[in-house]
Amino acid sequence: MWLVFLLYALFASVFTVSKEALHHASPFFLVASRMLIAGIIMLLYQIIKEKQTFHLKKSAWLKITLLALFNIYFTNVFEFWGLQYLTSFKTCFIYSLSPFVSAFLSYLLLQESLTTKKWVGLVVGFCGFIPILMNQTAHEEIGGHLWLFSWPELAVCAAAVSSVYGWILLRQLVQQEGTPPILANSLSMLIGGTIALFHSLYVEEWNPIPVSNFQIVIECTFFLVIISNMICYNLMGYLLKRFSATFMSFAGLTTPLFTALFGFFMHGELTTTSFWISFLFVCFGLVVFYQEELKKSKGLKTTGTHEQLVPT
Repeated sequence: MWLVFLLYALFASVFTVSKEALHHASPFFLVASRMLIAGIIMLLYQIIKEKQTFHLKKSAWLKITLLALFNIYFTNVFEFWGLQYLTSFKTCFIYSLSPFVSAFLSYLLLQESLTTKKWVGLVVGFCGFIPILMNQTAHEEIGGHLWLFSWPELAVCAAAVSSVYGWILLRQLVQQEGTPPILANSLSMLIGGTIALFHSLYVEEWNPIPVSNFQIVIECTFFLVIISNMICYNLMGYLLKRFSATFMSFAGLTTPLFTALFGFFMHGELTTTSFWISFLFVCFGLVVFYQEELKKSKGLKTTGTHEQLVPT
């Protein structure tokens, strides 16, 4: 059980360390350097492990390109740009949209059915984000507004949606195309990181590179590569073999709490009343939504059917 909470504490630390790195480097350059380093390491590991070259179908390459755009480039560029203006715990909390977005996209793209109770859970969960989105700091307002919401908030929302669509693409690559997950992730990181690098060259000031403190940025980058790209996703795969996806989704609600704790000690970030109101609403929405999942899991156990659980 302790590994579950360690996993989400590590996920939380990614937001805190990313916030620290953004104090000393430009966002697009950080995304590019992190993804290129991680992609090279993971691709070399895959080649050494398999001891042979890889051959992919044209349809697989198309999905890997889309995976690079959505799961790597859009997700991380939107996240890092928004994180410049938002607190680390607010950024992490907005990412809690993922289970709701995943269910909605699965309904639209994969024709998965939603019961009335699940729709109620989705609506309550989405409404739960309104209080924290309406509470904006002076620094956040620097990023600009669109109606009642700030551009940084909308950017992180876009990152959460892109991330979920990326998981759907990865699932299709693994299940339909037979592509090894490490190979798909490493290639998408290389492609997405390269796009982010060109974006950085075009919009950020290179003199010689957009970094003000090399030591801190190098330390943060390698921390993110090791913790996020290598440890967290592999640990998630291991834990999904021992615990249900439903339990892991509920346990994931501890991530914003860990982020708030780390943000307080590292950056002096203070949680607000709106954060706790939104947190309670989202928890309630997830409880309502996942009651149906629990019934489904019990039904599978009763009939002796085994369901393959894939993170979304």
